[in-house]
Amino acid sequence: MTLPVGPVFDRLRAARSAGVDEGNAIVEFVYLAVLLMVPLVYVLLTVFRVQGAAFAVSSAAREAGRVYATSAVVDDAGPRAFTAARIVMRDSNLPLSETDLLIDCSNGPCLTPGSRVNVVITYDVSLPLLPRLFGRSAPATVRMTSSHLEVVDRYREAAR
Repeated sequence: MTLPVGPVFDRLRAARSAGVDEGNAIVEFVYLAVLLMVPLVYVLLTVFRVQGAAFAVSSAAREAGRVYATSAVVDDAGPRAFTAARIVMRDSNLPLSETDLLIDCSNGPCLTPGSRVNVVITYDVSLPLLPRLFGRSAPATVRMTSSHLEVVDRYREAAR
């Protein structure tokens, strides 16, 4: 294909005849996109995982406190609260062990009208790919802690 005559076309002919950088823009774009996108995707995966765990831990602490405060018998309150917290955590595909849950009754005996039930859940969120890449040289978890204070209803019947 021949270009017509004129100053604009003279520049096009000169650029065409140089032809040194032809096709490099796509290679450079792909190279830079990979270099920038891989860390961005990793950061997004990490943030989503930590945020999901924070929501699950907060919801589990709230539900465990509510279940504990509405229990009729003190002996059944702890296992019921743990079961409720475990169900909420399982909805987010996170395991919960009994050592992650702490229930503390203050202001008198548990489940007496007006007493306070404090539920604390601590959960370690593992970061994606980090344990396999760095071994034990970098912290591979983020600790999530949530507490919920539930007041036993003042007008309920005293627990047995």
